[in-house]
Amino acid sequence: MLGSRTISFLFLFATIFSAVHGCPPSDRAALLAFKAALSEPYIGIFNSWKGNDCCHGWYGVQCDPVHRRVADINLHGISEEPIFQKAHRTGYMTGKISPEICKLSWLSSLTVAEWKGISGSIPACITSLPFLRHIDLTGNKISGELPADIGRLSRLVLLHVADNQIAGQIPRSLTNLTSLAHLDLRNNLIQGTIPSDIGKMKKLSRALLSRNRLQGLIPDSFSAIYRLLVLDLSFNRLSGSIPASLGKMSVLATLNLDGNNLSGTMPASLISSRISSLNVSRNAIEGPIPDAFGPSSYFTVLDLSYNKLKGSLPKSIGSASYIGHLDVSHNHLCGRIPAGPPFDHLDSSSFFANDCLCGKPLKPCR
Repeated sequence: MLGSRTISFLFLFATIFSAVHGCPPSDRAALLAFKAALSEPYIGIFNSWKGNDCCHGWYGVQCDPVHRRVADINLHGISEEPIFQKAHRTGYMTGKISPEICKLSWLSSLTVAEWKGISGSIPACITSLPFLRHIDLTGNKISGELPADIGRLSRLVLLHVADNQIAGQIPRSLTNLTSLAHLDLRNNLIQGTIPSDIGKMKKLSRALLSRNRLQGLIPDSFSAIYRLLVLDLSFNRLSGSIPASLGKMSVLATLNLDGNNLSGTMPASLISSRISSLNVSRNAIEGPIPDAFGPSSYFTVLDLSYNKLKGSLPKSIGSASYIGHLDVSHNHLCGRIPAGPPFDHLDSSSFFANDCLCGKPLKPCR
């Protein structure tokens, strides 16, 4: 039989081992409160959330290896993991994100994405988590507004809240996120204007704001974001002219302004830029297509359709090194369509509904 001193030693050892190698009771309690606010009836991803050590075997939970604190919650409703494959379905979850999650003071990454049925708002207290780097809440039914103090998350690199029902305005503090690289607010109900000082976000590489209710001007300060690779402002209510400075950006490859109320003339800088996918369709842009093409012009997509463009197709367009898809339909263009590339591989839909364009692939010129 074991002596009392041995039993005491083993108990002390077990206590120390649990404290060092397991998650603290406060983190476990916060996770269980987070779980209690959600319901996932089909796959059973929360079935593993049992026992005292939330750092081992709890689906989607990872702990910091040094401090043994919960650092990552990764719950994605569309996954190739065995638990989803075995169920032969994607996930569906209802409920809300409990403010209890804010008690996970070492949390670095929060992904609760593509569950379709999660509603409620983003807890405002989330801005008090000092180590938070990733927030991905894409593909739910989250409503309310973005937290006003979101700019406090100085380490935030990724903010994805696309495909929800988030309303209100873009918080002024958002531009304080100077470490943010990926911003995805697509397909929400966000209104108001884009912050004029968005150029402060120097590390931004993708700014995806399409399919909201944004209005006002496109800030010229976008051009100060030297790492910006993709800018998508399509299907909003933006007005005014397109800033010429966007065409002078060194790495911008995709610019999508489709479906707004933009007016004025087409900046020549966009044609001579390094942009490879340019879409300004469905606006009210006037004047001629700038005669600014050259050997450095390389467009996989150039969509100028559904505007008020006039004049003829520019002569320099034949000098472009490549134009994969060209659409100038539904404008007021006239004159002969040039022969040769890039026109020889395009069909009539690229030129349809202009005032008096002619030549192959349209009717012959007289």
